[in-house]
Amino acid sequence: MSNSLFLPASRTRAATVALPGSKSISNRALLLAALSQQRCTLHRLLDSDDTQRMREALHTLGIALTEKGSGSLQVDGCGGRFPVDKATFFLGNAGTAFRPLTAVLAILGGDYALSGVARMHERPIGDLVDALRQTGASIDYLQTEGYPPLHIGAFHDNGVRRIAVRGNVSSQFLSALLMALPLTGKAYEIEVTGELISKPYIDITLNLIARFGVHITHQEHQFFRLPERAVYTAPEALMIEGDASGASYFLAAGLLGDAPIRVEGVDRHSIQGDIAFAEVMEELGGKVVWGDGFVEVSRAPQQRIPAFDIDANHIPDAAMTLAVIALAADGTSRIRNIASWRVKETDRIDAMAQELRKLGATVETSPDSITITPPPERLQENVAIDTYDDHRMAMCFSLVSLLDTAVTINDPQCVNKTFPEYFDRFKNIVF
Repeated sequence: MSNSLFLPASRTRAATVALPGSKSISNRALLLAALSQQRCTLHRLLDSDDTQRMREALHTLGIALTEKGSGSLQVDGCGGRFPVDKATFFLGNAGTAFRPLTAVLAILGGDYALSGVARMHERPIGDLVDALRQTGASIDYLQTEGYPPLHIGAFHDNGVRRIAVRGNVSSQFLSALLMALPLTGKAYEIEVTGELISKPYIDITLNLIARFGVHITHQEHQFFRLPERAVYTAPEALMIEGDASGASYFLAAGLLGDAPIRVEGVDRHSIQGDIAFAEVMEELGGKVVWGDGFVEVSRAPQQRIPAFDIDANHIPDAAMTLAVIALAADGTSRIRNIASWRVKETDRIDAMAQELRKLGATVETSPDSITITPPPERLQENVAIDTYDDHRMAMCFSLVSLLDTAVTINDPQCVNKTFPEYFDRFKNIVF
């Protein structure tokens, strides 16, 4: 793929899209399988930049990974103790690899160095490090206090069994602790201070941990109790759900376009919170059809999309798609409670605002919200959208081509982070 991709103004055709495996589930499942006592085969595992970083790290730690056909990987668990206790890791910009590996390696102890791309070194990790230090973990910052890269040393259990972690920066910090602390075999309590953002991602973590034999209870996502003598026990096989965040672009295409679009790999029973995006499509006038393993969205011809004001705390990744839908809405729309956008692959609030303004929209931002008013006439034609090395920026702005507006996407290959085949799938639904 070249450094830019031109997307002409297009219309949609009735189509079915098979989703890749969920990044969030894939990387959690890879790590939990590696820490288990048994062998586990993961089916429909996502093959992307982020999952490759996790696989490379596990291989470096001595975990045997064996390909078992397209999309299937056999993982030989280590029984909660990695064979290699000294290593250096480069984890790119993969937060779903960096944060949980930091916690697991810190709890197990060893001599490890973790780094990533420049943007990863700008993404805060201090709250996770502070929580881990409460347990006796040894973690040092190698450059800037509160940010990667990190050095991890020996773990010395100090007897502390109740720890606190802030919940208003990234839910990945809590997820990392929930996956790592069972390795101690001790009972722990975790208290979340402040509002916990992205609760559905914590539910994914708890669901998967339970599938690997450890059951954690909680009180309204504020107090979590981890059992003593916990041991990860892998199922013989685990099927990875389709990526509900990736589904959002095609479900939005069903709302914005001229024909029903069906996505396969998720349904109303999905453990991913972003499946709630389909309900938002219904609120905005879409017709939503649920089935066994699929969801489909369409809209009546000429039906207007109403302006909206949505609290998107529960769907932070899928909510980015709403910012482009706002360009087709009948008035000013607001997406709020999205402070987590600012510590993702880029500052997504600022990046989204800059690119929407290129198209002629009026955009206002706050620390945790974005307000979008479409231009009174047509969108600006033939705009080149910068993507900031952020896969979701590229995928979101592809939808502009469904608004009777040609658009160019710069650095389209950034979608390799989670959805390498995205633009091929997108081209199959348009003409």
